[in-house]
Amino acid sequence: MGITDVLSLLGGLALFLYGMHMMSSGLEAAAGNKMKSILEKLTSNRIKGVLVGAIITAVIQSSSATTVMLVGFVNSKLMTLSQAVWVIMGANIGTTITGQLIALDIGAIAPVFAFIGVAVMMFVKKEKIYHISGIFSGLGILFMGMEMMSSSMVPLQDSETFIRFMTTVENPLVGILIGAVFTAIIQSSSASVGILQALAGTGMIPLSSAVFILFGQNIGTCITAVLASIGMKVNAKRTTIIHLMFNIFGSILFTIICLITPFVAWMEALAPNNAIAQIANVHTTFNVVTTLILLPFGTWMAKIAVRILPDSKKEDEEEYRLKYITKFESNYSIGESAIALSQIRDEIERMRSMVVKNISQAYDVLIKYSEKDLEKIKERETYIDYLNREISSYIVSLISNEKSAQDSKIINAYYVIISNLERIGDHAMNLAEYAKDLQEWDLDFSNQAIEEIQEMKAQSIQALEVIKNEAGKDVFMMMSDAAKAEQQIDDTRDRYFEEQMQRMKQGACKPQSGIIFTEMLTDFERMGDHVKNIAQQYRYMGE
Repeated sequence: MGITDVLSLLGGLALFLYGMHMMSSGLEAAAGNKMKSILEKLTSNRIKGVLVGAIITAVIQSSSATTVMLVGFVNSKLMTLSQAVWVIMGANIGTTITGQLIALDIGAIAPVFAFIGVAVMMFVKKEKIYHISGIFSGLGILFMGMEMMSSSMVPLQDSETFIRFMTTVENPLVGILIGAVFTAIIQSSSASVGILQALAGTGMIPLSSAVFILFGQNIGTCITAVLASIGMKVNAKRTTIIHLMFNIFGSILFTIICLITPFVAWMEALAPNNAIAQIANVHTTFNVVTTLILLPFGTWMAKIAVRILPDSKKEDEEEYRLKYITKFESNYSIGESAIALSQIRDEIERMRSMVVKNISQAYDVLIKYSEKDLEKIKERETYIDYLNREISSYIVSLISNEKSAQDSKIINAYYVIISNLERIGDHAMNLAEYAKDLQEWDLDFSNQAIEEIQEMKAQSIQALEVIKNEAGKDVFMMMSDAAKAEQQIDDTRDRYFEEQMQRMKQGACKPQSGIIFTEMLTDFERMGDHVKNIAQQYRYMGE
């Protein structure tokens, strides 16, 4: 095997992995944020969950990509751990489709898929068709890469060194280790199984040895999800534990079956003189049988994962941090949009609740001054500013990535929303600082003014409740309610301003107190404006 063959092998592997990436990117762009609702509807029971996992993985040709998506979804609470169990099982079945397609030798027409896909992408401008064409282009490129890898391995038939090495694979543990390590390195069981099929196609490795490498490849594919879970919440890490449990159990089970039964002979008889098809059949049998055995025990697998990785007591520490947003570093983009938008939404809701607390406490210290409460308001305002910076930074990093047009609108809308929330927080801080002025200048408000301050507090909090982003909320009703709340605040501001002028004329209010009250009315009115601005951005969520 010369340098040209090695380069051809590497080039084929690059095409294979790039084709897989194109397919996952195409599905992500076509489905986008709808991936969340699709999975919610189709994982309501274990059978549906398995089917969803199998279909998605069959489309993108990568169980690693599907499992990484699940890690992100569980981390973002878009999916429960129990739901993820069934999809993982299905993903392991779906990934066997690649091997079966290779066995069917569709590589001959792979260039046709690539050509048609690219041609459509170049000349058809409709967004959804463009992304679906990307999936077909990726499929063609994937199998063109497979053909290159197969051709590059033909010279190994004459290599005595390689033949001697292959004899060591007869030891089951050695074979499993080779398969696991190689798959972990290239992070794709589909690619490593394809290479094994290409190798078997040259007649260099018998099925009796290849099966153990195949079992190891199923374990090695878990490394991608393990790497993706680093730095994520404990529930996301449990997803990778379940993936590992599934494949380790299957490998142990089938190793025993191969050693005590004529399983290999049965697989050879099923597709005589076709080593590529034999490996594909073993791979499919491995995952289907393991799924059928473990299907009744999926809930127990989730419980075992919880026992292995219990909840951390440090989960709710109070240092400044993003509680929901976890930067999702992965080679696979599938599901990223749904994950990112969910994380931003939850973080914004957390920011909104902090703003509500500050408004409530700021009005309270105007009526009854408390140095301790004033410090709490300042600390919370600093936290709100921190969240504004960090969420903005995360959104900017998403904007630079290629997204569907609808997802881009939503991301931009969230950017505007956090800016308006931060400004409301500033107005709450202004109110708290007026309380400090009243204390230093030994001023107070009349009983009527205190009643009006309490009404302003109630209307401000009610307005912020209107823009609470809850699942299933009618965004157009939200916009209407926010407009009404803003108008009510404007009317109240005008009425209280007139009443304040009357109190000042009658000498019932000190001029300094009157000035502070007037400034408060301005902040009150501005908060209403920002609430309306926020509500208008939610129109993009309803499209």
